Amino acid sequence: MKKNQENFNETENINDTIYGVHAVVDSLTENLGNKLYIQDDLRGKNVDKIKALASEKKVGISFVSKEKLKEMSDGGVHQGFVLKTSAYAYKELSDLLALTENAENPLLIVIDGLTDPHNLGSILRTADATGVSGVIIPKHRSVGVTPVVVKTSTGAINHIPIARVTNLSQTLDKLKAAGFWVFGTDMNGTPHAKWQTQGKVALIIGAEGAGITSNIKKQVDEMITIPMKGHVQSLNAGVAAGILMYEWARNFGQSN
Repeated sequence: MKKNQENFNETENINDTIYGVHAVVDSLTENLGNKLYIQDDLRGKNVDKIKALASEKKVGISFVSKEKLKEMSDGGVHQGFVLKTSAYAYKELSDLLALTENAENPLLIVIDGLTDPHNLGSILRTADATGVSGVIIPKHRSVGVTPVVVKTSTGAINHIPIARVTNLSQTLDKLKAAGFWVFGTDMNGTPHAKWQTQGKVALIIGAEGAGITSNIKKQVDEMITIPMKGHVQSLNAGVAAGILMYEWARNFGQSN
């Protein structure tokens, strides 16, 4: 566990680096760029478009080698573009509670022990598509906002508020005090098609394999399951979260 925690901390130290066409364009559009690096032998419409956008936003541009970009993106698929930004600014839980205070049917996604940045990025992307109010992640033993998360979210990171909390159990108590019903995902539970999603909803997504941690399970009001007919008895966390977010959105017409 200590080794994993060290890896999380190391990754957090580079979360001011954005790479890939879509992530770079969205970050520039949102005025988050500090310095843009473009592969020196790259040509085409994307180069012209991103150069023009950077100039419009008064972001400096440097042309560097493909190898340098690979180093800057920690081996990620940079597509010839790396953008340096300010470190990601997490929201406070109070910000999300204020945002949802007067909403009729808000949904907050609560992450419990998810370590795969691709899954978190995928969840953020679907959250933005379905109208989710925000995402809550724990500070420890869970992936935070990293360059991989930003790239996988394809820009959703700039539109979905993310609160980072120290104690997930206390956070659930605060959500309940604010009128939220807390739901979890499990192999055994209410089929998702019968999920009663009226009111304020907090949905906990656990880590693949391990699921929701035992102490957090005790605070769940109801478990929701996604029935499966095949031989595989579990879904990728990002896929499972996506199915449930669209089920919630279907009930309230929030997806377009």
